[in-house]
Amino acid sequence: MILLPPQPLSVRFPAIHSACPITRHHVIFQPAFSVSTITSITTATASGESSFSSSSFTSKQNDTEEEEEDDDDDDVLSLQKQRYDFTPLLNFLSENSNSESASALASSPSSLNRVEFKLAESYRAVPAPLWHSLLKNLCSSNSSIDLAYAVVSWLQKHNLCYSYELLYSILIHALGRSEKLYEAFLLSQRQRLTPLTYNALISACARNDDLEKALNLMSKMRQDGYHCDFINYSLVIQSLTRTNKIDSSLLQKLYKEIECDKIELDGQLLNDVIVGFAKAGDASKAMRFLGMAQGVGLSPKTATYVAVITALSNSGRTTEAEAVFEELKESGLKPRTKAYNALLKGYVKMGYLKDAEFVVSEMERSGVLPDEHTYSLLIDAYANAGRWESARIVLKEMEVSHAKPNSFIYSRILAGYRDRGEWQRTFQVLKEMKSSGVEPDTHFYNVMIDTFGKYNCLHHAMAAFDRMLSEGIEPDTITWNTLIDCHFKCGRYDRAEELFEEMQERGYFPCTTTYNIMINLLGEQERWEDVKRLLGNMRAQGLLPNVVTYTTLVDIYGQSGRFDDAIECLEVMKAAGLKPSSTMYNALINAYARRGLSDQAVNAFRVMRTDGLTPSNLALNSLINAFGEDQRDAEAFAVLQYMKENGLKPDVVTYTTLMKALIRVDKFHKVPAVYEEMILSGCTPDRKARAMLRSALRYMKQTLKT
Repeated sequence: MILLPPQPLSVRFPAIHSACPITRHHVIFQPAFSVSTITSITTATASGESSFSSSSFTSKQNDTEEEEEDDDDDDVLSLQKQRYDFTPLLNFLSENSNSESASALASSPSSLNRVEFKLAESYRAVPAPLWHSLLKNLCSSNSSIDLAYAVVSWLQKHNLCYSYELLYSILIHALGRSEKLYEAFLLSQRQRLTPLTYNALISACARNDDLEKALNLMSKMRQDGYHCDFINYSLVIQSLTRTNKIDSSLLQKLYKEIECDKIELDGQLLNDVIVGFAKAGDASKAMRFLGMAQGVGLSPKTATYVAVITALSNSGRTTEAEAVFEELKESGLKPRTKAYNALLKGYVKMGYLKDAEFVVSEMERSGVLPDEHTYSLLIDAYANAGRWESARIVLKEMEVSHAKPNSFIYSRILAGYRDRGEWQRTFQVLKEMKSSGVEPDTHFYNVMIDTFGKYNCLHHAMAAFDRMLSEGIEPDTITWNTLIDCHFKCGRYDRAEELFEEMQERGYFPCTTTYNIMINLLGEQERWEDVKRLLGNMRAQGLLPNVVTYTTLVDIYGQSGRFDDAIECLEVMKAAGLKPSSTMYNALINAYARRGLSDQAVNAFRVMRTDGLTPSNLALNSLINAFGEDQRDAEAFAVLQYMKENGLKPDVVTYTTLMKALIRVDKFHKVPAVYEEMILSGCTPDRKARAMLRSALRYMKQTLKT
């Protein structure tokens, strides 16, 4: 890293001669340097905080010490014996910061006063590594960064130190650490960018989560023939993970660059890559790199194991999650609450109640205390199984263990009732919550509004919103999105638009999800000019369309028969670097099917396969429907055969659509055979399937009578 003690100058830092003097930027570093700043630095150094052991800024040069003339003069260890007093220089720079202009401090001198000349000559023999150490000490405090910059300007003015790229990289690093990224970029423009300054800038951007600049700098660095160091790859990946901007394809691209640069992955970088893929939801690649780390004898951190277990649990791969959990224990690391919760989450998601209960019991046996998240997951498990009394027992256990239930716990209970269709219990949950002394928060009200919205109880949803405001609880973007969406789905388009306008009037900015809902609303009304205007507003706000946006556009254009617009959206999406989803192709195939355009539906299906997407039952059922609408029953049954040959199990929709295709071509006598095959395959006929059979039998009966 750039802040480590440097190698001998002859090896690491070739002399750099600037073609033009570096001018001090007076806007950036205006404040005068205080005496207290200098005193604190010299005091700290004298007390042993210097980066070069026994030397200090306030120590005098040892008169009894003989000067060393050999090559070891450039070695930091040999320089520890040389003692210099930098206080006069710091005092001089402090006193002259206001009296002299910024350009005067940094420009090459035409004449010098006697004091400055003597000062420059007294430091002529100071080796470069000691200047580096001085600068690092000054940069260790935000209050002395300005003073550090003045030292660099003064050194360059008097040609006292030639490894300026290291000096500037130290300053850039310090500015980045102090969240002064703009100033760091201005400073970097004062000289030609070198690998050191490039890496310092990338580090500053990554630490400040300015990923666009960091990635652009990495690209420019590569174009200039330099390679980014492994530390900055770690910092960039950490920033992507920290800001939830991690994406599997982007991480793969970064890893390819690491391979091209022939950078050896150390323990930290490997851990970051594993966590990155896990947080991006790519459990398979996270497992691959976990195996790679173990294969070279590196021990992953506990947090890395937890991230992988979480990714596997989210993917429903509970067996593998359990295996990684066992590896965590066998590696000598003790699982903590987060590790148990990660495993528990997978069992709850898959509905494995007994396994979930076993995890909690294992926690207690191991002396690991459950936290609020543990209890909320267990309540989820019981709620999903309809065991409400067990969920209430968990609430009592929380009180006994002094883990008071919070609003989030009650929101999970409410979500359980919502998902099972028991929305009327919402008021009971709210009553119990109040009696326990727990006040609802924004998240609870969001779940409450969503519950009422899903069951078309708009008056209850708005009443909950009004109550929320009366209690002084601020709504968030999710609150507004939920209100707009539930009114839209209930056909209350005008009220949904009013809420969209009200949201902005109250100072809340729409997010991408908000725009997606409104695009869908306008598309259903075929208000195409308003759709374009809304997309323009979205981009003007700095929001880019995501996969859901493009899927919505393809769907609304397809349903209205505007297939050229739908295909254009698909191409624009690909050009933007986004990968089309199966849902998008399903929407397009279904749109063609509704209009009986079977050839176009087949073409969309082929493009879907070319894009590497596996066809789902939904896409194939839409394809069967397309052939049925086009009265091509033979091709419809060919799709059924394709499903069987490729391991896809036909469902009740598949067989119902096939029966409808037969009825459209008056082949009523074949319908009972399809119905029988559906039952034999294990599908339970629904109301629509039974209606198809009755229709066919009724027609056959009439035919026999005639």
